[in-house]
Amino acid sequence: MSKGKQNRKAALKAQEEARRLQEAKERRQQTMIGVIVTVVLIALIALGGFLYWRSHRPVKTQDLEQARQAVAKVKEKPSAANDQGGFLISSQGLNKPVAKAPTVEIYMDFMCPGCGALHRGLDSTLTGLVDAGQINLVIYPMSFMDRLSTDNYSTRTGTATIYVAQHDPDHLLPFIANLYAKDFQPDESDYHPISNDKIRQQAIKAGVDPNVADQAVKGHYRAWIKAMDTYTPLRKELWNPSGSNKGQMTTPTVRINGNYWELGNLSQAGLDYRTGLLKALGLGQSKVGVKGAMPAIGASGQPRSLD
Repeated sequence: MSKGKQNRKAALKAQEEARRLQEAKERRQQTMIGVIVTVVLIALIALGGFLYWRSHRPVKTQDLEQARQAVAKVKEKPSAANDQGGFLISSQGLNKPVAKAPTVEIYMDFMCPGCGALHRGLDSTLTGLVDAGQINLVIYPMSFMDRLSTDNYSTRTGTATIYVAQHDPDHLLPFIANLYAKDFQPDESDYHPISNDKIRQQAIKAGVDPNVADQAVKGHYRAWIKAMDTYTPLRKELWNPSGSNKGQMTTPTVRINGNYWELGNLSQAGLDYRTGLLKALGLGQSKVGVKGAMPAIGASGQPRSLD
């Protein structure tokens, strides 16, 4: 064999060996990548399973009881609140229910846009119904949306509402309406600080005694509302029965005579808040504010169908 042919054969052999070594290296890299991807996927699946478990795990009785005990241990708490943290307003006064009248409960956060829409659609109707003795209304202020403000807006407005409920209940509903006014309620997605004085002014505009308004923005009951924020969402009767939030509590939550009232059914039925509520209560729109004209469901009936 000539020297030239030997050189070419050696070169081809060297190229083949280099190719073989490169392929072996790539196989090892692919194997390592496959192992890493598998490990990552397993970790993600495990994490997802844990998060799903944590968000869907059954609430233990002791969890609820521990939360209840934490509420009881708070030193400064409103004496007018019921056992579940609500304030009943009726034509007869604070915590004086009207016999044979339905009871409407509303759980709210003053940063909550859905709460704002609900109250702007219902507040004048609720006031008329309460004043005429046609319903008992129970208000439950909450403050879990503090994370969307830079100055604990939910807590400050929640405790102010509690203070007014405790010390000037006749002006509670107008104060709530002022806090939810479209030109006052802050945008949770683009929050700009709102001072205590502005909250105080909304109370005074509602007719709240200035001395009560002064105290309302000083943070009374702060520890209590925070304890209630932990306790209230653990109550299964307040959990959404359907939809993307099934199995958890959201605001606004509305109950009628102790029955969960699904607000999502309103849009399905093509009804606004006022029409839907009155239909659920069994009361004609022309009867709102008419003393002696009582809702058909009475004090113990279930909400009527919206169909």
